[in-house]
Amino acid sequence: MYKVLALDLDGTVLTDNHTIHPEVKQAIRQAQDKCHVVIVTGRHHTAAKPYYDELGLNTPIICCNGTYVYDYGNSRVLKQNAIEKQDALSFIALAKEFQMKMVMYVTDSMTYSRCNPIAYMQALEKWANQYPEGHQPKIEQIDSFSERVGEVEHVWKFVVEGLPSSIERLSKQPWVQQKFNGERSWSNRVDFAAIGNSKGQRLAEYVSELGYHANHVIAVGDNHNDISMLRYAGLGVAMFNADEMVKSHARLVCQTDNNQDGLARLIREKIQG
Repeated sequence: MYKVLALDLDGTVLTDNHTIHPEVKQAIRQAQDKCHVVIVTGRHHTAAKPYYDELGLNTPIICCNGTYVYDYGNSRVLKQNAIEKQDALSFIALAKEFQMKMVMYVTDSMTYSRCNPIAYMQALEKWANQYPEGHQPKIEQIDSFSERVGEVEHVWKFVVEGLPSSIERLSKQPWVQQKFNGERSWSNRVDFAAIGNSKGQRLAEYVSELGYHANHVIAVGDNHNDISMLRYAGLGVAMFNADEMVKSHARLVCQTDNNQDGLARLIREKIQG
């Protein structure tokens, strides 16, 4: 019997339009009566909150590819492995040298450069603005990443975007490999978190603290940053829209992509049985 359902958001629970299919929403809400449902996302907690509320969840959330666990009920970080401040400053300088566009996730917000903006953050900002004040995901344009590092308690992760060849060279720098875990989140975009962080690692720790084991877990995802949790879980499920690399690490492939109700059917079959 499965006791834990671990779900990625983008490309899994969310459609391509960043909404939740009505059947998927209903299945996840119903699953909470039978098992522990936890969201495991690359997102910042403020950018996941609207969906968390829509799904009626009350469990902690694993954010930024395993970097931290956040408790919305008490508005606090339960566990974290943030990037050291000096490492953050060195990474900023290196990313600039490699001509990267960048997003920096910090304690309570996502930040991007005013003078060298990254297009998907502008789209995300537009999405965030649809929510009422006080409930909006926090996105800020800033003038200096380095200055901001000195102002915040935590630097969760960096997202860099650039020429694939430049990203490849940056990722292969010995210092970067020593200090960071890099996971591709788009064809020309890589997330860099502190070494040791991954969705699978944090989920394993989280599940153990609940008193369960890997064989009690279903994990569902679609991207490269989900591979670690698909490999960990007793039942790792790749979405139909995942690429072949991700599917090769899953025990099962969902019958439909994220725009249809396949995830709902899977949840009902495996959890509600």
